[in-house]
This record gives sequence, structure tokens and C-alpha cells, in this order.
Amino acid sequence: MIKENVLKVRENIKNACKESERSEDEVRLIAVSKTKPVEMIREVYDEGIRDFGENKVQEIMDKYDKLPSDIRWHMIGHLQTNKVKYIIDKVYMIHSVDSLKLAREISKEAVKKNVNMPILIEVNMGGEESKFGIDPKDAVSMIEEAALLPGISIKGLMTVAPYVEVAEKNSTIFCKMRELSVDIKRKNIDNVSMECLSMGMSGDYPVAIKEGATCIRVGTSIFGERVYK
Repeated sequence: MIKENVLKVRENIKNACKESERSEDEVRLIAVSKTKPVEMIREVYDEGIRDFGENKVQEIMDKYDKLPSDIRWHMIGHLQTNKVKYIIDKVYMIHSVDSLKLAREISKEAVKKNVNMPILIEVNMGGEESKFGIDPKDAVSMIEEAALLPGISIKGLMTVAPYVEVAEKNSTIFCKMRELSVDIKRKNIDNVSMECLSMGMSGDYPVAIKEGATCIRVGTSIFGERVYK
């Protein structure tokens, strides 16, 4: 099942890139492994995937030593400041930086561990009260402040689009994210590159790719439906 699922996702990526005249090399596939056991993650790893996304600090901690060291772990869920210290030297990137307070904590812990942490600023482009992320209009001012902090590098933006039955309905959200990314890039802020646009999940990643996503976070389409305890 895993093998077929990964093949299908890769085919969809290929087709979306072809339609939007982009290179497949521009899109990083992150397999969202939250709630999934180590054995399943290993199956996906064996299909050549090296980027895995987790929502909870505890899950990263539990899985980290049981899996190959060349896995690039991405923290994609809401991160509490008091948990930063546990993952600062374990994750490849933190996608979900939704406040200056959190950016400062990441900076503090990164300096302590002598690492430079790539981060993305999470934007609530859909304006949903149930979602984390900063208001798009506050993005520039927050980035300008966060960019001054030591131990972190701002690599781009991330959003969790609204759940929709028809994927194309999120096209506007993704388009606005790309435009915001371009606007920020034009400002040439030191320590800020907009190389990463993390958007699109199992239900809408082909649409996100067409609108400029460089990181897609795909869970269900690879691992199958999740069973929450």
C-alpha cells in the first residue's frame, strides 16, 4: 500500500509541476508521519523519502533515535515555547512559528546549542479562528523583528489552508500566500529568504503546487487514514 501511495503522490506532483511549467526539483515532499508507527515510517523511508513532518514534540522525541539519522524532521504543528529545548538540535526546520515570543525562544535555545535553526513564519491566510498563524498584515513587521535574532534563519512562510471538499477552492489562499512571499522577498530583509513556501496537504497539494508551493505536507495520501486514540 505504502509503495503504491508514494508512487501516486509522486505522479501527482509530476503532473502538477508539468501543468504549471515548474521543475519537480522545486517541490519538497514532506511525509506527515504523526500518529504513525516507526515501522510504517521505515517503509516510506525505503521508498526514498527523507523529509518527515510531525505535529508533536513528544512524537519526534520517541521516534528520533529509532530511525535513520539522515531523516530530516520538520516540526509542522503548534509549538509551545517550553518544548522548544527538546527538539532544537533534532529538527531540520520549524514550520509553525506563529509569534515573536516563539521566535525568541527558538533563538535562545539555538544559541545555547550552537545551532542555526531554519524557521518558517506561519500565516493564517484563511482567517480561521481555529487555526494558528499570524494575520497576513502583521507578517512583515514580525519578520523584520525576528530576522534580528541570532541562531535562526527565516526561510519562508507556511500556512494551513481551510478544509474544503473541492481543492480548487483553496487556490485563492495559496495565491495570496505566494504574493505575500514575493512582497517580502522584494524588501531584501537581512537574514530572510523566501525560498520555502510550505502549503498544501493531502486534499489540495496539486493545487498548492500550481500556485507556487515549494514544500507540501502529505500524510493521509501516503500513510492512509489516521486512527486517533
